[in-house]
Amino acid sequence: MKIRIFVTLKNGVLDPQGKAIHHALESLDFKGVKDVRAGKLIELDVADDTSDSDLKKMCEKLLANTVIENFEIEKLTDQATEEA
Repeated sequence: MKIRIFVTLKNGVLDPQGKAIHHALESLDFKGVKDVRAGKLIELDVADDTSDSDLKKMCEKLLANTVIENFEIEKLTDQATEEA
C-alpha cells in the first residue's frame, strides 16, 4: 500500500526556508506571492495490513517533530499510484 505523509510547520513557527524561497521568487520577478511555507512529502510503501495506528505512530516517533510540525497521512488508491 502506498502512503503519502505531508509534514508542515505549525502556524506561528518561523519558516526560514519558506522566507528564502519567497525572497528568491521576488528576486526572479515573480510578483504577487504573499507568503511561502515549506514542508516535506514522505512516501512510504507499506504492507497492506499496516494499521492507521501504526502509521500515526511512525509520524509521531520519527517522521514529524510534533512540537513544531503537523502531519497528514494520505493512503493512495491504485489509480492515484499509477498517475504519480
